[in-house]
Amino acid sequence: MTGLILYSTATILVSVSFFKNQAKTKQALIKAWKGFSKLIPQVLVIMILVGVSLALLTPEMISTLIGDESGIFGVAFSLIIGSITLIPSFIVFPLGGVLLENGAGYPQVAAFVSSVMAVGIMTLPVETQYFGKSVAIWRNMSALLISILFTFVIWVVMVV
Repeated sequence: MTGLILYSTATILVSVSFFKNQAKTKQALIKAWKGFSKLIPQVLVIMILVGVSLALLTPEMISTLIGDESGIFGVAFSLIIGSITLIPSFIVFPLGGVLLENGAGYPQVAAFVSSVMAVGIMTLPVETQYFGKSVAIWRNMSALLISILFTFVIWVVMVV
């Protein structure tokens, strides 16, 4: 439903713009298309890497490595895998539930989910291109630190 509302709103606003000034609207649409077409190769690479990651990292395989007894090793492993893996949020959160059902620990799942959502090693080249190397690295480092702090809080609250 949200998609329908957004697409309808965009269509209405582009139509209003077109009737107000056809030349500027055409120029804006051409510029938008050029920007989008530059992103297509990067998005395709990311999508391929997501597919490979999802094929290789099954929930059963991950849960054996990040079970309740894996301790700090499981948390570190979860942070690393989560930082590298690029998975959409609508898949990550159910995957976290499946991991918990398959014996994964709360801190390990918290580390995995928070680092998947916050840290973006796979998207670092795109971030570097748009925000610069320094900003991209600082953003990812601070996101990793926040993920570690979040994991520690979950560990204290849920395990201790």
